Amino acid sequence: MPSDQSEPVVGHTSGGVERDHETTLPTAPVVTDEAGEEPSKKKSNWRELPVLVIAAIALSLLIRMFLVQAFYIPSESMQNTLQGCEGCSGNDRVLVWKLGTRFGDPKRGDIVVFDGRGSFWPNEDEKDYIKRVIGTGGDTVQCCDAEGRVKVDGQPLNETYLFQDDRQPFGPHVVPDGKLWMMGDHRNASADSRVGTRFVPVDRVVGKAFVIVWPPSRIRILR
Repeated sequence: MPSDQSEPVVGHTSGGVERDHETTLPTAPVVTDEAGEEPSKKKSNWRELPVLVIAAIALSLLIRMFLVQAFYIPSESMQNTLQGCEGCSGNDRVLVWKLGTRFGDPKRGDIVVFDGRGSFWPNEDEKDYIKRVIGTGGDTVQCCDAEGRVKVDGQPLNETYLFQDDRQPFGPHVVPDGKLWMMGDHRNASADSRVGTRFVPVDRVVGKAFVIVWPPSRIRILR
C-alpha cells in the first residue's frame, strides 16, 4: 500500500532553497612578500621590463626614420618664421613630417629640411638645411619685378613671411624636373639656390616642417 507520507525533497524548506551541505577542503596559504605580491608575479614583471624597453626604443626609431623627426634651427636664414643663431640658446626646434614626401613631391611654399651637402657651396659638409620651396620642376623663377618681388612663371609672389629681402636679381631660370628652387625667408642672411644657380634634388628632401615645438613661447603651426 502506498504510504501516506511523501518522500522529502532534498534542499527545500518552507523558507526557500538551501544548498546541500558541502565539505570544503583546506587550501595551502598563498605566499607573498612584504609588499603583498606573489614572488612569481614579481619575477614575471622584471622579466617583461627589458622587452618593454626594447619595444619602446624600436618604436621610437621607427617613428624617427619614417614618420616624424625633430630638428634644431642653428642660423637666422629663416627668420622671422624660424628663430635661430649660431651659439645662441633658445633656438627653435621643429618637427618634420617625413611620410608626406615619400608619397608626393614638396609643393611651392613648403618649408622643408633637406640634405644640402654640396648644394650651395662646392665643399659644404653641413648636412641638414631648412629652406622654403619657391619653385618646383618646370617653374620659371626670376627676381625681380618693378616692386622687387620674386616671380614664378611671370607672376609675383606675395611673400608676407619675408624678414629682410636683399632683392638680389637672378634668372630667369627654369627648374628642371625632379629639382627644387629653395630660398630662405631672411634673404639677407640665407645661402640658397641663388648661390651659383643651385637646384636641390627632390630625393634629398627629408620632410616638411609643420610645427615649432620649442621653446614653449614659440609653439605654433608652420605655414
